Amino acid sequence: MSDYHDFDHFGLDPQLLAAIKAMGYTAPTPIQSKAIPVVLQGGDVMGAAQTGTGKTAGFGLPLLQRLLPQANTSMSPARHPVRGLILAPTRELADQVGDNLKQYAAQCPLRVTVVYGGVDMDPQTEALRKGAEVVIATPGRLLDHLQQKNTSLSQVLIVVLDEADRMLDMGFLPDISRILNLLPRERQSLMFSATFSEEIKKLAANFLRNPVLIEVARRNATAETVTQEFVRVHESEKTDALLMLLRGEVPGIGDGQPIKQTLVFVNAKIECRRLARQLQKAGVNADAIHGDKTQDERMAALDAFKKGTIDVLVATDVAARGLDIAELPYVINYDVPFKDEDYVHRIGRTGRAGASGIAVTLMTGADERGVAAIERLTKQKFTPRSVALERRERPPRERGDRYERSERPERRDRRERDASAGFARPPAKPADDFFSKPYEPKPAAADAAADKTEPAIKRKEPAKLAALLGGGKK
Repeated sequence: MSDYHDFDHFGLDPQLLAAIKAMGYTAPTPIQSKAIPVVLQGGDVMGAAQTGTGKTAGFGLPLLQRLLPQANTSMSPARHPVRGLILAPTRELADQVGDNLKQYAAQCPLRVTVVYGGVDMDPQTEALRKGAEVVIATPGRLLDHLQQKNTSLSQVLIVVLDEADRMLDMGFLPDISRILNLLPRERQSLMFSATFSEEIKKLAANFLRNPVLIEVARRNATAETVTQEFVRVHESEKTDALLMLLRGEVPGIGDGQPIKQTLVFVNAKIECRRLARQLQKAGVNADAIHGDKTQDERMAALDAFKKGTIDVLVATDVAARGLDIAELPYVINYDVPFKDEDYVHRIGRTGRAGASGIAVTLMTGADERGVAAIERLTKQKFTPRSVALERRERPPRERGDRYERSERPERRDRRERDASAGFARPPAKPADDFFSKPYEPKPAAADAAADKTEPAIKRKEPAKLAALLGGGKK
């Protein structure tokens, strides 16, 4: 495979070349240089590339090039069947790939549409029934449309599995198998992944036919443009350490200036909400994105973050894939990820397309094994640094924080509705003074007098009791 130093030598259609030049593309990245010629030749590909290396254009441009002979301007849906299918694990990644493909195809008559869950199906149904040569989809929502017969995959020529490892992690293998069984046997299949596990290799063996392996870097490696730092802290000091990082107060990390557009990763949705609220209380312009938010809320938060109206975005791994932000300078792992592969994807949000970035991971004593697993995966050795934190009295924890961790969501929602409607708990009854008085023993004379005046309790005679029960002596 020869390396190409510009897009003109790939033999792409002038319409595609004009579109990518309008997007500012000048020279292909290594993955594009190696993958585009192989895909144009019609062979199956198993691509290993880190996130942010430009692999979307690596499979998107040759896919469009191969479908151009079938392009037409007819208004009939039958003239625009699905010929290219791209499967993505998350809504964010599907939306990002869709945006790129639409820009690549902006000057040619090929139609591109995106379908994913969490939003109304009706606009997607209308777009599919009008016809689209290229469909980018999450597996679950695509199966919903197929079940309702909104589209057909019987004429697919090329199928792409993007971020295949993530799809397996999210349990999409049964859905992927069902979709692949609906495709023609004679097709071109491409699979791209940043990490190669044994499960990925098994999927490739069943999914691809004599694939060409394309690697632009060592498998499971992190980008050389990303500076990786580990900071050792106590669990109770993590939030203070994060604030120091955001203010540029950690020696040796950053240029000493407050940092903007920082993506902070946590492991749990509850922690995501809590941390974003704590940052806001500390004066940081922050928001949160996690799986409990609607798709509209997630897209609004991402859009505000990309525009710079939000400085810090706290996210779970739902945003680890598909979040493409130009010149994102910092990624901070507030929590060490549960899976070592997720570390590669998280820090891949910075240092993209040749830009430099810094990834900082906060680690506690309980994270030693997780960090060791990351070192084995990436074949690197990290030297954690320590930070000196000012010891200061912490403000009392607000009641809302306690409810955030322990109260069930439906109870919290009901409590908030009652409060907004003016309902409140009744005031507590005043304490009885009797129970607060000290114990005073009675004098012996009083006890004796009480014994004399208290009537004796007569004992019931057994005979009378037996008679009442229908028995007794005869």
